[in-house]
Amino acid sequence: MRHHGSLDTDEDANAAFNEAAKGAVSGAARWGIYSALLGAAGVAFSPAYRGLTIQFKVFMQMSGMTLGGWIHADHRMREHEGRVRRERRVARRIAEMEKAELSHEVGNTGKKGR
Repeated sequence: MRHHGSLDTDEDANAAFNEAAKGAVSGAARWGIYSALLGAAGVAFSPAYRGLTIQFKVFMQMSGMTLGGWIHADHRMREHEGRVRRERRVARRIAEMEKAELSHEVGNTGKKGR
């Protein structure tokens, strides 16, 4: 069930999904690299980190990737929503201007004798 102001067509939903998926993948990759670098630094410099189990280290790596994917997917969705709103606003203003021009032309056609 769609609510007021939600996506109008399946094309809109697919475009929004694609943007969110791109953001999630790029964010997970980026934050995964950061997490791996931090993990490597932890292994090199921290005896406490070296003492952790492999399962916990994997959990920390996955947590960073999940957080990055979530943040970047949300960011891309917000950018997409703003872009769609701007495009619709421009289309609405163009339609209003065309309607005003048309009504102005129709109103002036009967006043040629003055």
